Amino acid sequence: MEKKEEKQYKFGLVGKDISYSFSRGYFSDKFKNMGLHNYSYVNFDLENIEEFPEIIQKSEVINGFNVTIPYKEAVMPFLQSLDTDAKKIGAVNTIKITEQGLKGYNTDTYGFKHTILPHLKEHHKKALILGTGGASKAVAFVFKELGIEFTFVSRNSGANKLSYQELTKTVLEDYTVIVNCTPLGTHPNILEKPAIPYNHITKKHLLFDLIYNPEKTAFLRAGEAQGAAICNGQKMLELQAEKSWEIWNS
Repeated sequence: MEKKEEKQYKFGLVGKDISYSFSRGYFSDKFKNMGLHNYSYVNFDLENIEEFPEIIQKSEVINGFNVTIPYKEAVMPFLQSLDTDAKKIGAVNTIKITEQGLKGYNTDTYGFKHTILPHLKEHHKKALILGTGGASKAVAFVFKELGIEFTFVSRNSGANKLSYQELTKTVLEDYTVIVNCTPLGTHPNILEKPAIPYNHITKKHLLFDLIYNPEKTAFLRAGEAQGAAICNGQKMLELQAEKSWEIWNS
């Protein structure tokens, strides 16, 4: 009697320059530990998001995607539907393949919220969000939920947005949570860090970096040297990955 071929399950990460990525190693280890030898996870390293539809067309098997920098916003026009929160946030990091097409979700919010909560103190009432990309939108969504006022920081000032040049001592005294949502400091460029006045950081501050490689970025080291509490993005990534897995299997 001919042996029935085992069904294959394939997931992947959509991004740019993602050979360093956490997701492939995390899910590959997860599948191995769970004995899911017919499951695989690959990187889809795209030079341009316009290449995304080709992945769907060429892949005989694809069951879900994670999405990372710089495509969390750019991928949205290629999806048939959005989860309620993803629609509000305006960024997607998880895609489920459904009978109705591709549906976008945002699990960054879950990961960030449950990672930062244990670090928040009574005096952490206002936050600066460094960067204005898809990840920063998820962070802002969580701060709204938690009742923490926030302002974005970018190269140029604007509505609810300060420039780096406007970060005075007075501003940093007022904003005691600072979240780095930029890629500055990611391996191999480990000496880079956002241009904030670190000399005004104090032990009242909490610095959170979404970067996880290296474990302690130049941003976090500079804050720690001033007495600030610090946290990297490792646990956030693990939590958002598990939430993605839950969505794919629901």
